[in-house]
Amino acid sequence: MSQVRLICASHTPMMEFIHPAPEVEAEARAAFADLAKEVAAFDPQLVVIFAPDHFNGFFYDLMPPFCLGVRAKGAGDWDYWDGDLKVPEALALDLVRFVQNEGVDLSYSYRMQADHGFTQPLALLTDDVTRYPVLPIFINGAAHPLPPAHRALALGAAVGRFLAGREERILILGSGGLSHDPPTPQMGQVPPEVEEFLIAGRNPTPEARARRQANVVAKGKALASGESKGETLPLDAEWDEGLIVDFMAAKLERFQTMSDAEISQRGGRGGHEIRAWIAAFAAMQALGPYQASRHYYHPIDEWIAGMGIVSAQPA
Repeated sequence: MSQVRLICASHTPMMEFIHPAPEVEAEARAAFADLAKEVAAFDPQLVVIFAPDHFNGFFYDLMPPFCLGVRAKGAGDWDYWDGDLKVPEALALDLVRFVQNEGVDLSYSYRMQADHGFTQPLALLTDDVTRYPVLPIFINGAAHPLPPAHRALALGAAVGRFLAGREERILILGSGGLSHDPPTPQMGQVPPEVEEFLIAGRNPTPEARARRQANVVAKGKALASGESKGETLPLDAEWDEGLIVDFMAAKLERFQTMSDAEISQRGGRGGHEIRAWIAAFAAMQALGPYQASRHYYHPIDEWIAGMGIVSAQPA
């Protein structure tokens, strides 16, 4: 049986664009740097990453609940990686067949675009997005209707059962959340031209991408200054802390009944990215009992994110 490690971490593209108090930012970056050293020492032979998309690679013209990139490249958003990812194609197809046979409809793509939800944690934790072979698994956490939380559990458990038959050193990553309410537009609530973007907005012009990203940065500054009332949901440290406690204690049954309403009310629009953590921990649990470690948590308004980092390994 393979050696396995897990890391789940919040992501935020604004790490390079807006800065909280120096001591807060230094502690967050140090937590990522310390774990990057652990990853280098573990030297995984395969990385499996569960992550959302932010209308950079997946759109309403065809929105799967889950999708594995059989071939994938970075979307290039927020100045992150825009080249190919190192996906082992035959293994990816084996995973699709296995998971579908387990009763989870995992879509797959030969031209997947992986945005910062994938590329930022890979960059922070592996130093090089292409350093290790990677299986990138998209989980829809932005485009409603969303896959129920219990289906993210089922997906992760099926992936874990697949990994149980492997002999490589495997790193499982979950990227997203925690409480997190960026200005993500929603179908039915925006003018026709924005709906058209949500349906078919791939490969925007540099100018269009810059305008969109500037809007997100402005929202982060407004949240930090207290000027975003009614526009951006405040970060909910209590909700975040409860999630971390349950993940660490392997109390995943909570997610069998977790509703979209709870996530939206407590975690905000981006809180739905917690599905990536759910799937990652379900995969880890399918491999047997685990022991978890909490590395960092701080609600950082400037980054519009409850920033948390948790790792786990077999007990």
